[in-house]
Amino acid sequence: MSSLFNLSLLALAMLAFAGNSLLCRVALKGGAIDAASFTTVRLVSGAITLAVLVWLQRKPGPQAERTRRLPGDGWSALALFVYAAGFSWAYLSMSAATGALLLFGAVQATMIAWGLARGERLSLQQLAGFALAVAGLVVLMLPGVAAPGLAGSAAMLGAGVAWGAYSLLGRRHAAKGGTDPTAVTAGNFIRTVPMALALSAVALPQLHITTSGLLYAVASGALTSGVGYAVWYRVLPTLQATHAATVQLSVPVIAAVGGVLLLGEAATVPMALSGAAILGGIGLVLWKKA
Repeated sequence: MSSLFNLSLLALAMLAFAGNSLLCRVALKGGAIDAASFTTVRLVSGAITLAVLVWLQRKPGPQAERTRRLPGDGWSALALFVYAAGFSWAYLSMSAATGALLLFGAVQATMIAWGLARGERLSLQQLAGFALAVAGLVVLMLPGVAAPGLAGSAAMLGAGVAWGAYSLLGRRHAAKGGTDPTAVTAGNFIRTVPMALALSAVALPQLHITTSGLLYAVASGALTSGVGYAVWYRVLPTLQATHAATVQLSVPVIAAVGGVLLLGEAATVPMALSGAAILGGIGLVLWKKA
């Protein structure tokens, strides 16, 4: 029963991650909200939701009194903000599937590159997988394949690098132990609020918010980000590291299916082949023989 419950939570978390791509794309594609406002509303609503979840889980007593310091840190918050801002700007010019592929490809490439820099070594199979994934990313950005545009591709790749850095920083905090991951995430979201407000102030001339755009951004922040991350951190301790990385490869597939069924996006053969190369290559890097 416990395994089935964890599996359900895992599926819910992956749906939430894919939902971020779908909500952002539908909001920005139709011009319901500008990218800066979407970023700000998403981060603020995510911070509020996570803070409420932490408060609801808080146990009264001496321990609660000793943990008044805001969890998280400034570097993690900066990485989270860069990810959210790049994510929003990228979806002005690309489909949900293309964005998800670029994002998660860049995330995994960043974490793999960090491991190599720290002295980890790849086997021949893993090197072949890494080369295949990089080739898939390059093909995905070629003209006529998915047409994401150079600026959009750079924004999403930057978002992926930032998310990879955020994940690595989070892993470091987890190794130290002693702090609830949901509380750390809430603290990092709260720290991004001033950054997001500053971004909106700079982008004030482009301000454009409709009711539907506001609702999409709130749903992205409160549900697919706030609740989604809380669920993910609940199930993460039950997974091996390689399994946790591998299962996230399902997100671009879910986003692609959702984009076709819900947003009317085209499913092209070149994009499918490129996606298969990216996901298959990363899978070869992460997969280990029993």
